[in-house]
Amino acid sequence: MNKPNIKLRDPSVVMKLSRLGSFHQSKLSFLRSFIREFKQWNYKRNLFDLDKNGYGTAIYSFEKNGRNYSLVCFAQHIELHERSDRVIATKWDAAFVLHDGVPTKKDIDRLRDNVPKQEIGRVSYKELTLSRANKSVRAFEHVVESLSQGRQPDKDLLSKVGYLYRTTAVYGSGKFGLADRFRIKDRKEICGPFRLEMMLVYLVRQFTFDQVNHIAKSKNPNKAIKLDEDIARNLGIGNSTGLGMAPFIVNHPTLLHNWIYCREKALKEIRSIENVYIDDFNLFKDCFDKSKSSINTWLTDSQFQINKIESLKSDLSKFTQYQESDCSTKINYLWNQIYIWVEKNLGEECIEYIVSMMMEPYDKIVDPLINNMSSEEEKYFNIPAHRKVSDLKIIIENNYKSIVEIDFKKKNSTANFWFISKNKEEPRVANRYEESGSELEQPLAIARDTKLLYEKVLKAKQTDTVAEFLLNNDDVRHVVRRAFIVEQFPYSEIQDNTISATLVPIDMLRLKLSFFGAVKFDPRSDKWLRINMYQGAPLPHEMKLSNDTWVYNSLH
Repeated sequence: MNKPNIKLRDPSVVMKLSRLGSFHQSKLSFLRSFIREFKQWNYKRNLFDLDKNGYGTAIYSFEKNGRNYSLVCFAQHIELHERSDRVIATKWDAAFVLHDGVPTKKDIDRLRDNVPKQEIGRVSYKELTLSRANKSVRAFEHVVESLSQGRQPDKDLLSKVGYLYRTTAVYGSGKFGLADRFRIKDRKEICGPFRLEMMLVYLVRQFTFDQVNHIAKSKNPNKAIKLDEDIARNLGIGNSTGLGMAPFIVNHPTLLHNWIYCREKALKEIRSIENVYIDDFNLFKDCFDKSKSSINTWLTDSQFQINKIESLKSDLSKFTQYQESDCSTKINYLWNQIYIWVEKNLGEECIEYIVSMMMEPYDKIVDPLINNMSSEEEKYFNIPAHRKVSDLKIIIENNYKSIVEIDFKKKNSTANFWFISKNKEEPRVANRYEESGSELEQPLAIARDTKLLYEKVLKAKQTDTVAEFLLNNDDVRHVVRRAFIVEQFPYSEIQDNTISATLVPIDMLRLKLSFFGAVKFDPRSDKWLRINMYQGAPLPHEMKLSNDTWVYNSLH
């Protein structure tokens, strides 16, 4: 067979919101690469000072070659009416901070005064990430009660929830006094994206297990038993995520490009393998078969998500049939054949699911890409003012083909606007024609503004420099900058209209969360959802011997 001409997938296909909103976790996901990179670090529980009700302070750490990162946990009593997943909450069951090094007693006292207050408190450059979490009261109390009576909790009940706590935010990069990124960006062990946030969430998970064991033992010292490790391993950390995440992917174009490009490059390299080893194909098949069982534990009341899950299950059946009847492992360029069949016969949700799965056998392809998933964004901020207007015209026509065809005179094309809520300074989206406040619109309508730029460029003198053009068109400066970024970084721009009537905001959340490594997407509306992280992950004392396919073991 002749060598096929395999190219990177076209951004005009990949960067559509419906496609991005169908992404799944993969070997590139940050929580999985975190475990691969930190498995050789030494884990320790440094302090565990909780009262009989589980309130108090605990400290956990990872250490290697003298470098130490410590999670400091503060658990407190809150009333039922004070417990809220909303960002406007002011009290939480537990609050956490990741400290750079080993905290002194003075540090711990300072943190105890500030961390439980979260946004209202202040931390220092010694702290790297900050978070808070609430119990899933039903699951938490059931586990404590069961263990205190000498029996393991009900697996079916726990599989419906999937965690004992869920976080409502994880902050980093200078917020509330935390260390600015420049202080730590050159450390090799955390050059992968969101390393410290992933570490915090992982250690919080262990705290939840230690806390239930401790409370059960305090409640009934003679009869209590510890939570079975198989059950613990199958619990993750929940998370409630709202629209705050959506503008992130618009506001970080080069970072978004690097994430998507690494995924696309991995796919291209895998499709280009001429002779696929049977062991590699069997590993793919094993992960694929296990993953099908876990889909049955994706529970949601959202009709939108139920439809996605049903479509995925139906397509997975078709793919299984194709594998069994028409897919010979002896042909050259097997992965390319599989991908072409998948793209032709299945929906976007299943296409991207199988793309993720195809990476599983290929550490050698995936691992070198991990270090390219961060970005020094300020390098690309300056506009090349010496370039010509004619250059700008060509860039827009090459990189925004579908955008320039949108008619923004139609109401449906401008139905929504993004704004920052007064109460919490969090991004929100509203209907322009039904709600007031559109004069406070945030610059997130990139498609509309790019079309406006294009119309101005067509009328402008083509031999003018960009500097001359901007003297009279300062209102489109932000999209001029983006156009020159997309010229170098083709996957940096969502090729869709983020203010249209058909916008599904959770597509934007889903995209980011898939790179984090989240599973079990459970939309609670079209504007926020719950997810699970680290379900099935090795426990800290198992990390050194862990296998990277752990994510497919969380079946029950």
